[in-house]
Amino acid sequence: MAQAPAATPAGRQIGTVKAVAGSTLTLATDAGQQFVVTVADGARIVQLPPGSTNLKDAQVIALTDIAVGDRVLVTGQPGGDATSFTASRVILMKAGDLAQKHELEQSDWQKRGSGGIVSAVDAGSGTVTILAGAKKIAVNTSGKTQFRRYAGDSVKFEDAKPGTLAQIQPGDQLRVRGAKSDDGMSITAEEVISGSFKNFAGVIATLNASSETLTLKDLATKKMVTVKVTENSSVRTLPPRAAAMFAARAKGGSAAGGAGSGGTAPAASHAEGSGTHGEGGGGRSAGMDLSQLVSRLPNETLADLKVGDAVMIVASQPDPASSTVTAVTLLSGVEPILAATPSGAPSMTLSPWNVGGGGPDAGSQ
Repeated sequence: MAQAPAATPAGRQIGTVKAVAGSTLTLATDAGQQFVVTVADGARIVQLPPGSTNLKDAQVIALTDIAVGDRVLVTGQPGGDATSFTASRVILMKAGDLAQKHELEQSDWQKRGSGGIVSAVDAGSGTVTILAGAKKIAVNTSGKTQFRRYAGDSVKFEDAKPGTLAQIQPGDQLRVRGAKSDDGMSITAEEVISGSFKNFAGVIATLNASSETLTLKDLATKKMVTVKVTENSSVRTLPPRAAAMFAARAKGGSAAGGAGSGGTAPAASHAEGSGTHGEGGGGRSAGMDLSQLVSRLPNETLADLKVGDAVMIVASQPDPASSTVTAVTLLSGVEPILAATPSGAPSMTLSPWNVGGGGPDAGSQ
């Protein structure tokens, strides 16, 4: 119930309770639709404990036990219009139980999670090799592994779609949760989430507040890129002292940073305390360290930027045929880093690895 299926049959709806009035619930689905659900007389109303998917574990409750913010699955019949529904059964998961479940899952991602840039995929054996800094990790998948894939226009966990091993390509960012080997060189994957994101770096050439876009000439490709900045974009400024430190690291070890600017970004690191923190030791790139710092900096807006600012950007590309990309993370104050690596800045990893609903959440840990 924590995650809606890709398609909901007409005889049931899943969502979050927005209002309760007598025998009527206002339900908001994950797709953004709202339904007025009338709970029929004699309807079976049960509550599932956190993490359970077996109705044998459910307890019979009263309609009055349902509150705003709770998660419900209702089955029954659609009403006379597109926004009404009559429920003959209601399955409830309390908001507090969901929060507890998500907290436990996030903790598990930290303890048993890992991540990196995909360097190779062996479809025959089901093994994906990732690089976490200078460290190679073999991700062993099986028929039991759950795959998710980020959409081209979103890095939210709840927007990720069911995926397959075949979708994973070298250069992708990948997070995995599962049982690690004693030496940490392999992991038996229970859950994998992946996506393709691009890195760009350069000096802002134009700013358009009305269209919320900026343009820059990417250092690596020498091509002009149009970057869309949305309300979901993470816009941060690197403090001068930190910029100088990362510039020194980039000058000495940018080759270890994975894909170059304009290529696909390496996998997102968790924030402090995550399963990937410390992986690779001294071999981690400046990009990996940047991802940890960026998640702690205050968020800014497009209005805080100006033409001539040097920026590093992690972006998604909803339309591969377009030269316009959408900023996921935009970091200014990086003049020293770009000066230290004039042919292309070290790749900045996705930060935060913006997921919710039971996955790793780099921004708040």
